[in-house]
Amino acid sequence: MSTTTDTQTALPVGTWTLDPIHSTIGFEVDYLGGTFRGQFRETEARLVAEGDSPVLTGSAKVASVDVKDENLNAHLQSPDFFDAERYPELSFESGEIQRTGDEITVRGGITIKGVEKPVELTGTIADPITDYTGNEKLSVKLDTTVDRTEFGVNWNIPLPDGKPALADEVKLSAELHFVKEA
Repeated sequence: MSTTTDTQTALPVGTWTLDPIHSTIGFEVDYLGGTFRGQFRETEARLVAEGDSPVLTGSAKVASVDVKDENLNAHLQSPDFFDAERYPELSFESGEIQRTGDEITVRGGITIKGVEKPVELTGTIADPITDYTGNEKLSVKLDTTVDRTEFGVNWNIPLPDGKPALADEVKLSAELHFVKEA
């Protein structure tokens, strides 16, 4: 719940729709001794903060996954990873949102490859601003870590020393810019 108390701060009231041009939903995973990064180009999200139970929902089209290698884009859409043909979308829906000052915690369910798991995202939220065209805008940055194998994303290959090439833990990051609906 997002009621105003000594420790909690209310969310900005209203319905807020994602500005996809200025927003990023991405992932990072340890791979071959470094960090591999990617993002989803086609995303949607909405924050509805009216009453005592605010809701954040979002989705990303698997076919819009974007990494620096086109061949790898195709592999990520295959059954080895996201299986875009059978599961064209990743999604999230909050069950609880708490704000304390500029910090925010969002608990809910994330669905990848048709498997929903509970997740807690933490990050920051900025107070709304009015842009040069008169639109009210709000930004939220959220991160969490999930075990990809819990969602059936199991591809891996052993290195010569026997260790896996790809880590199971994946950091999910969202930098969300919202515009208030009129």
